Amino acid sequence: MTLPEVVSREEWLAARRELLATEKELTRRQSAVTAQRRALPMVQVEKDYVFEGPDGPVALKDLFGTSRQLIVQHVMFGPDWNQPCPGCKAGVDEMAPAHLQHLRTRDTAFVLVSRAPYKKFAEIQGESGWCVPWYSSYGSDFNYDFWATLDRSRDQLQYNFRPAPDLLEDEESTEVPGLSCFINVRGTVFHTYSTYARGTELLGNSYTFLDLTVLGRQEDWDEPRDRVPLMRRGDPTFQY
Repeated sequence: MTLPEVVSREEWLAARRELLATEKELTRRQSAVTAQRRALPMVQVEKDYVFEGPDGPVALKDLFGTSRQLIVQHVMFGPDWNQPCPGCKAGVDEMAPAHLQHLRTRDTAFVLVSRAPYKKFAEIQGESGWCVPWYSSYGSDFNYDFWATLDRSRDQLQYNFRPAPDLLEDEESTEVPGLSCFINVRGTVFHTYSTYARGTELLGNSYTFLDLTVLGRQEDWDEPRDRVPLMRRGDPTFQY
């Protein structure tokens, strides 16, 4: 095992300050990218996707609950699989009820969607103790239209916004991870953002999830400033 060089406290502080300057520049750049993300145009969702959940069939609108925004995590679980992707499972294992509660204070719902039939993963959800609502898109075009399934027979070979047929290897179809964001504007649903591959790596807390959405953190320093009528001061407690 190779460890960092051992230096004096003064040398360490000099190196740390140099790194801090780089970190601050990265933070500023991240804020700029987040603002650019919120400035993306949005696309009306015109198909009537049907999902299956614990209460039977539901529409995409229903996944919002009472929230204006919806974040969907595409969990890799194909119709012919017996278990979800271990990586997706590990990520959902880290989700806590407080995540959902904090997101709801910012008018945002969070759900999981997989292509496997609902009955196939209902028991797995209970055994895993997952608090996140999980729905099946089986039989609909949802996974194909939002690039969460690659399928030769459907000529859907795009992933992360570019052709990726090699991901199929010798298979006819496969599932891939990602997240997609939507907003409900007076009963009409729009797709605002999707991210895939390493774009999901830095997610995990409520702020990073909100940074994917068109309304953002809804705090008074957010850009653009006129996006929501009621802006909050910075509130990491999510009480307001």
